[in-house]
Amino acid sequence: MRVLLLPPFVFLILAGLMGVAHVCAPLGLWLLQPLSWAGLGLIALGLGVAQWHARLFSRIGTNINTFGEPDRLTTQGLFRRSRNPMYLGLLIALLGLALTLGSLSPLFGPLSFFVLAQCWYIPLEERAMAAKFGAEYARYRQAVRRWF
Repeated sequence: MRVLLLPPFVFLILAGLMGVAHVCAPLGLWLLQPLSWAGLGLIALGLGVAQWHARLFSRIGTNINTFGEPDRLTTQGLFRRSRNPMYLGLLIALLGLALTLGSLSPLFGPLSFFVLAQCWYIPLEERAMAAKFGAEYARYRQAVRRWF
């Protein structure tokens, strides 16, 4: 059951539901071409950031599973500026999708992902990191913001 709640699966489910919401209940349709292009750019940027850091985890040999035990404290890449660049990337991609779709109803997707990450995924991971890395993680947490 937990496998279905991994962030990439939640991202895909929300993206699909956003499309359904836009088709079935397109609140406040705007359909402005510049916003659609900007949205496509945000989707590419967000997925690129998330994928870059997923590959970083693979390259340095640390666990990427949200519910698994952390192997290393990663401070490379955007982890120098954000403790959660993969979540940030997925959130940016969902915001881009909402802009691309062109109505207000899909905005529930990025909002839902933010709340889920902020209130469940990140606190879970932070507890595991604090337990495993202690003072080193406390210093990192103090120096680097949660989102950006």
